[in-house]
Amino acid sequence: MKNIAIAIVAALIAFLIYFFAFRQDAVTTEALPEASVNQSESTSVPPSLISTAAPGADVFIISPGDGAVVSSPVKVEFGITNMKVVKAGDSTEFSGHHHLLINLDELPPMDQVLPATEQIIHFGGGQTETTLELEPGEYTLQLLLGNHLHIPHAEPVISKKITITVE
Repeated sequence: MKNIAIAIVAALIAFLIYFFAFRQDAVTTEALPEASVNQSESTSVPPSLISTAAPGADVFIISPGDGAVVSSPVKVEFGITNMKVVKAGDSTEFSGHHHLLINLDELPPMDQVLPATEQIIHFGGGQTETTLELEPGEYTLQLLLGNHLHIPHAEPVISKKITITVE
């Protein structure tokens, strides 16, 4: 429950930072001719809010392994190379925090703040593992590293998608 509260607060802070940064960007474009600004385009964050990943950065799921048959609760361990895991809000270069994608058929936009949903779980406290209560069935799991504002890096740091079966 504490992890959920931390994730909600971190997502709210990221949204507020995004909102004010985006509003400031919108104000600077109001003076442009209407033909130059397409209001219906995506709500991408300003490029200045997107962080750079270190060369060779990678995230991966240590356990369970791909194809594993497990029972609930399921312990999921996260791995990372060439990047540092930090808490949300910490803008240290070449760092970020994990987001666990569960049963996502389509990746979220890589140029926007990652939403906190039942399928996109934020680990803004810098956690490197979690325990999931899952009903029996087949699940896909994938990691996506987000920067201090829950935005994927310019070159997204994303794991291979694994499949597990919960009995």
